[in-house]
Amino acid sequence: APSNISVWWNFGSLLGLCLITQILTGLFLAMHYTSDISTAFSSVTHICRDVNYGWLIRNIHANGASFFFICIYMHIARGLYYGSYLYKETWNIGVILLLLVMMTAFVGYVLPWGQMSFWGATVITNLLSAVPYMGDTLVQWIWGGFSVDNATLTRFFAFHFLLPFIVTAATILHL
Repeated sequence: APSNISVWWNFGSLLGLCLITQILTGLFLAMHYTSDISTAFSSVTHICRDVNYGWLIRNIHANGASFFFICIYMHIARGLYYGSYLYKETWNIGVILLLLVMMTAFVGYVLPWGQMSFWGATVITNLLSAVPYMGDTLVQWIWGGFSVDNATLTRFFAFHFLLPFIVTAATILHL
């Protein structure tokens, strides 16, 4: 094998495997999840307790997201080391992919609708209020009202469901 090919070149393939795993486990979780503030947490509990291997599917999805990010950072590190940033189109699509995956992870973190995910949705989206002139309007637009509520959860579930398919399309462009 060429001397410049090393173990670092495996992470792109691992990212593809992670993306496929996340989409498949996410589809199975979406079959049992309800995006309503009064039943979201109960539906997650139902998945873990009552669905066959639901606990395993949820753990693969949650921990798979962490492994996904480890692979992303290793892939970026390899790209920096070997100067892949010189391939501007590929690098820029990669940056867009990183932002899309971060958005997907954030809206997914909110879905169990527990205390920490509610806090995360409030605090992180409230950072947009720092945008001059239109920040408050932007926050209310994302929330779907004056506070994080049912509209927010429904939107975040829709985004968490759709964004992985956009990530898949961008991945094809990245290749």
